[in-house]
Amino acid sequence: MLEALLAFAHISAFIGWIVFATAQSALCRATWFNAAAVPRMVRLDNILWIATAAVLLTALARIYLGAKGSAWYWGNPLLHLKLTLFLVAVLLQIGPTRQYRRWQAAFHTSGKLPSETELTGARRLMLIATHLVAVIPLPAVFLARGWGG
Repeated sequence: MLEALLAFAHISAFIGWIVFATAQSALCRATWFNAAAVPRMVRLDNILWIATAAVLLTALARIYLGAKGSAWYWGNPLLHLKLTLFLVAVLLQIGPTRQYRRWQAAFHTSGKLPSETELTGARRLMLIATHLVAVIPLPAVFLARGWGG
C-alpha cells in the first residue's frame, strides 16, 4: 500500500511541475503579457518551485521508503539519468526566476513591462526545461519495471 501511495504522490508532484512550467511558458509571450501578467508570473514561479521541491521530496521518499530499497535505486543508472535530467531542468529554471523578480521590481518602480526579447529568452529556457522534464518518464517506466539495476 505504501509503495502505491508513494508512486501516486510522486506522479502527482511531477504533473504539478509540468502544469505550472507550461503555464509560465504559455503566459510568457509578448502578445499575452500585460500588467496583470507580472504578479501572475511570480505567483506561478513560486508554485513551480514548490512543485519542484515536491518532485524531489517524493522521489527521495520513494527511494528510502519504497519496496525496492535505496541500495537498488542508487545503484541503478536509470535513476541517475532521471536525476540528471531533473537537475538540468531545475538549473534552467533559475534564470527565468531571477528575470521574473526583476520584471516585478521594474514594474513596481516604473510601470515598465519586459521587452519582447526578455520574454522570449525566459520562455525559451522554460520550454527547454519543460521538454527535458517530458523525457523523464521514459527512464522512469523502465526503472519501475526493474531495468538497469
